[in-house]
Amino acid sequence: MARTLPPEYEIRVLGPEHEEWARAICLYTNIFHSPLWPVVYPENKTQRLYQSFQAAHYLIKHQIDSGYSLGIFHKNYEFKRPESATTGGKLYWDFDCESATPSELEEQMDFPLVSIAMAYDGINELDMSQLMPLLGAMPLFATLVKAIGDLDPRDPVSWKPTGPRQLLMRNATNTMKAHSGRGLMRLLAEEMMRRSVAEGFRGIQIETANDAVWKVWSNPPAPFRGTTVCQFHTMEYVEKGESQAVYPFRPADLPITRIYVDLRAD
Repeated sequence: MARTLPPEYEIRVLGPEHEEWARAICLYTNIFHSPLWPVVYPENKTQRLYQSFQAAHYLIKHQIDSGYSLGIFHKNYEFKRPESATTGGKLYWDFDCESATPSELEEQMDFPLVSIAMAYDGINELDMSQLMPLLGAMPLFATLVKAIGDLDPRDPVSWKPTGPRQLLMRNATNTMKAHSGRGLMRLLAEEMMRRSVAEGFRGIQIETANDAVWKVWSNPPAPFRGTTVCQFHTMEYVEKGESQAVYPFRPADLPITRIYVDLRAD
């Protein structure tokens, strides 16, 4: 039975006017509510949020500029502050207030966007030099990306795009906690699959650090097919230190996966 979006929500393509909101949702949910990041970075989370937020503009903008990033908006959203209504929403974080609690930070996110699925055309690769500030704020993000890439057994020629609209790269799936448990992430993912095949894409690639996201993307609706290309477990991933083995992701306890979704029907 096909799932339907609850009537109070709508899916829209994200535009430049949504960049700050999408960036806030991405970093806030990752740093405070992810099964990975608050475990490996338990201290100074608000400070890390501010630093990461200011460093992630390029990552989010690149994906919004692609025209393929989607968001779910609450159609009946009631603004917390009157001045937010004049611009359709606003972020009120005070970057000098490092004592702000998660609930205070969420209260300051006064906009109707509640869930995001960021993506870009794989032919337009990310500029790693512009990601360095973000990797400085969250060094284990670079470790994760390299680790999963090193485990990929495929010949790059077999999957890397040679032109536009071949491979869609997914990067960031986030839903505000107040709206979780309603299937929004799945609905947004499946909508992206349908739109992507209509645009001519042959596949979508995504890395996951969340079991729920893995389940959705590895088990897409027919006729799409999801394959877990490679994975590692955070408790088992080890690096060689100067004098002993180092487990950089402990005590986080979850699989990190790379999934390829084939959009072509048999």
